[in-house]
Amino acid sequence: MPVYEFDCQDCGASFETLAAAGRSPACPACGGERVSRRWSQISQSRIPVGLTGKAAAENNARRKEREARRQEKFRQDRKSRG
Repeated sequence: MPVYEFDCQDCGASFETLAAAGRSPACPACGGERVSRRWSQISQSRIPVGLTGKAAAENNARRKEREARRQEKFRQDRKSRG
C-alpha cells in the first residue's frame, strides 16, 4: 500500500498514512471521517553517478586497452634506454 497525504476537513490537520487505494482513513488528531487526499508530487528518480550496464563494461574494456598500450610503451622505453 502506498503512503498518501491527507487533510482533515474537521480540524485542518495534515497527516501521512498507508492507505488502500480509494479508502480514506480517520484523522489521527480528532478522529474525524471527513478527510481528503492531498495531491503530492512524486519524488525525483535517483540520478545514477557514472556509467552503468553496457556503457560501463565498454568503458572498462577501453580503459584496459589504454593501460596495456601505456605499459607496452613503458617497457619499450626502458629497453631502448638500456
